[in-house]
Amino acid sequence: MTADSTGQRYVIVNADDFGRSPGVNRGTIEAFDHGIVTSASLMVRGPAAVEAAAFGQTHPALSLGLHFDIGEWVCRNGEWGKLYELVPADNIPAVAEEASRQLASFRRLVGKDPAHLDSHQHVHREGRVRSIFIDIARRLSVPLRSVSPEVHYCGTFYGQDEQGRPLPGWVSVEALIALLAGLPPGFTELGCHPGGGNDLDSTYLSERAQEVTALCDPRVRAAIADMGIQLCSFHDVAVRWDDANAARQT
Repeated sequence: MTADSTGQRYVIVNADDFGRSPGVNRGTIEAFDHGIVTSASLMVRGPAAVEAAAFGQTHPALSLGLHFDIGEWVCRNGEWGKLYELVPADNIPAVAEEASRQLASFRRLVGKDPAHLDSHQHVHREGRVRSIFIDIARRLSVPLRSVSPEVHYCGTFYGQDEQGRPLPGWVSVEALIALLAGLPPGFTELGCHPGGGNDLDSTYLSERAQEVTALCDPRVRAAIADMGIQLCSFHDVAVRWDDANAARQT
C-alpha cells in the first residue's frame, strides 16, 4: 500500500523492546489484543525473545520487526552512563558483525525476515554505523526507522524527558489523542514502550504500565475512528530501496 493524495493518515503503532522481558511481552500483547498496537520490534537477545517470537508466529496481524541492540545508556542522578555495551558503536566491523548475527537470530526465531528495522536507543541513526543498517534495509526492502521516507516516525509518546525525569502527562490518554490529531498525512510509525511488572534493569518502568493503560483506553480507538485515521501495520507499507534512494539517506 502507498499513501494516496487525499490526505489520508495511516498509523502504525509499534511497540519496542518485544522479548526484552516477560513483563514487556505481557504489556505488548495486552496492547495488541485490547488496544491499538499493530506492530512490534523484537529484541532477539532478550530473555523472553522466544516467547515473543512464538506469539508473532501465531498472530500474523502483528508485524514483527528487528530491534537491533548494540548497548544501552541510562541517566541516573543526572549522569549518563553505560548500562551495557555489546560492541563499541564506533567500531564499524564489530557493529556490522553483531547486526548480521541478530538478523540471523531473528530469522531463526521467527522463520522469516523482519517487516521493518529499528534499533535500541536509535543507534542506527548515528554516524558511520548508519550505512550498515541502510544496507540491510535495502537488501530486505523494508522500512528503516527515521530513514525510509515512506514512513514518518513519531517518538513523542514517551513518559520521561532527556534526563530521565518522569513526564506522566505525556503518556496519558489525553496526550495520546492530541498527538494522533496532529499527525501528518501518509504513513506514521507511532513508537511506544508498553510493559508490565518490575522485571527490567531500566529507568523506564512504571511508565510502561501507564502506556498500556492509554493504548488500551476505548476513548483512543474512538478518537482514531472520529479522525478518520486508519490503523495499519508494516505489512501495509511498500518500500522500494534503490541505489539512488540509499545514497540520499547516507
